[in-house]
Amino acid sequence: MKTLTFVPTQRSLRLAAKYGYDEWIVNRFLQFVPNVEKLMETMQEPVQKYIRTNTLKITSEQLVARLVPKGFELKKTVLANVFEISTTNAQVSIGATTEYLLGHYYIQDITSCIAVEVLDIQPNQTVLDMASAPGGKTTFIAQKMNNTGSIIAMEPNPRRTRSLSFNIARCGVMNTLIYQMDATECPCLNISFDRILLDAPCSGEGVMWKDASRRTGRTPDDVSECSLVQKKLFESALRVLKPSGLILYSTCSFAPEENESVVNSILKKFDVEVEPIPFGIEGLTRFDKTVFDERLRRTVRFYPHIHNSTGFYIAKLRKKN
Repeated sequence: MKTLTFVPTQRSLRLAAKYGYDEWIVNRFLQFVPNVEKLMETMQEPVQKYIRTNTLKITSEQLVARLVPKGFELKKTVLANVFEISTTNAQVSIGATTEYLLGHYYIQDITSCIAVEVLDIQPNQTVLDMASAPGGKTTFIAQKMNNTGSIIAMEPNPRRTRSLSFNIARCGVMNTLIYQMDATECPCLNISFDRILLDAPCSGEGVMWKDASRRTGRTPDDVSECSLVQKKLFESALRVLKPSGLILYSTCSFAPEENESVVNSILKKFDVEVEPIPFGIEGLTRFDKTVFDERLRRTVRFYPHIHNSTGFYIAKLRKKN
């Protein structure tokens, strides 16, 4: 998809000024985000936090029994072992407890957990995590596999590789190999995978709730450049995915250029099928003047003001041949 430009409107100019965004971002949001002003209001509020029990080390019942006396409030969510957490009355930060340092839980947004949940990870599989730092999804995959099988975790950035290594060790993960390399080079390993997770590098529009600096200082070209990288990673992944294997593509972006447009390009080049996901709201089938494959309805979007989570996109594809 080429870089799109939208003519400023009174509404986009007003909302951009009111909430501190570059106008072009708001202008694009008005094309596809449900109730844009509610989204922007929500992203002015404190971010909801979630934690995931690391069942390699502890049960959720045991974790709740340890954290509640310290002042944390934990509420169940749609996922087993994932809790919405309130720290209002807590004695310490959620990232500074003994239980956190022991790897009993991981601080992780629920959308990130959903990405792993719907990939249908099974014990003894061979799994590729293509952009794995800092390790939230990698450690959850290992948890799903109960430390069986093998995970290849790729991360090109040396600094981020260190954080990945730390979290893998903290969580007691024993079935993972870290490769400090560009994931587009994964075919050179000569390994075929049952499952692939591609949580792709992106513009990060969906985490503006956490990082207000992302509301300004970027251009539509930044989104387009991310899209090109994402397509290269996706195509490399499909070359090493086994027939009938699953790939989960996700971003923390609202941008259709990084989401539906990327998956749409894959559907044109590869013999794959889009599988439904029982969370979120359906993906877009058009953006501006571009019409996407109808199967994009089976992909899903998450918005802070609707799902109480960071902005996220997920597509689940099965390779036919």
